[in-house]
Amino acid sequence: MAQRFGGEFSPTGQKTDARGKITTSPAPILKSPLKGRARTTILMALSVIPVIFAFGQPGPVGLAMNLAAAAAIFGGAVLTREGLKAEAAWAERRIARRPAVPRKIFGAVVLGIGVALATASGLSGLLSGLAYGIVAAVLHIVSFGLDPMSDKGMEGVDTFQTERVARSIAEAEKHLTAMNDAVLRARDREATARVASLSAKAREMFRTVEDDPRDLTSARKFLGVYLMGARDATVKFADLYAARKDADVKADYFNLLDDLERGIEAKRETLLISDRTDLDVEIEVLRDRLKADGLPTGD
Repeated sequence: MAQRFGGEFSPTGQKTDARGKITTSPAPILKSPLKGRARTTILMALSVIPVIFAFGQPGPVGLAMNLAAAAAIFGGAVLTREGLKAEAAWAERRIARRPAVPRKIFGAVVLGIGVALATASGLSGLLSGLAYGIVAAVLHIVSFGLDPMSDKGMEGVDTFQTERVARSIAEAEKHLTAMNDAVLRARDREATARVASLSAKAREMFRTVEDDPRDLTSARKFLGVYLMGARDATVKFADLYAARKDADVKADYFNLLDDLERGIEAKRETLLISDRTDLDVEIEVLRDRLKADGLPTGD
């Protein structure tokens, strides 16, 4: 493989077809858009209404209240969207901690404040505005629901190990984000899609490591060294290809992504096999103990 981009990867587990030709894994199917995103966009658009009415107010108090209402409604929508993202990430994982900040609940409260300010007719109408704000907050919770309020799949899990995994995966996510941002500079749809495919494969391995934190040591190179090298290679490729549409540069970069993607898939399969082996060992040990106690095992 060409060394134009610096880092070298030598993963194993390449797939071959019937003729012995090396093939790459198919691109993963993209997930559906974030559920509820359109509704948060509507809320953001509604924040324009208080701004329009703000400049028709007779005094500075009305102007300030309407502008504050617009800011609160927009802020509530942003908080809600971030809460939806956190909830989607929580739902995707089999082992997950609840979001540290209940963003959707805070979004409902901030939105309610915005509606209260927007509907209050001056200082004398704060009570009626407060009623409208409470109704808006309740409707928000009915529409978007509450944030996840409990951890999932954490029973019997080593907290120290899961914290180590969380830190490692957070660092790996930064590398993937940097890669996806950098490749946009190349202005090449195929390159952007290939980086997205690699990111999806990497995140599948992240989930595997999260399911069994003991796999962290084995996967550490892929979470750190290899993804960091891929990030640096992507930055160099984007700069080179943006300046000069060189087909050789693109081919070398795609070969690098192929090697890394095959390596990630092979490592993930290895981790899954290791997990199954550990389970088989536990089952055999338990059966031996049952037999030693004279209890039936079903063999």
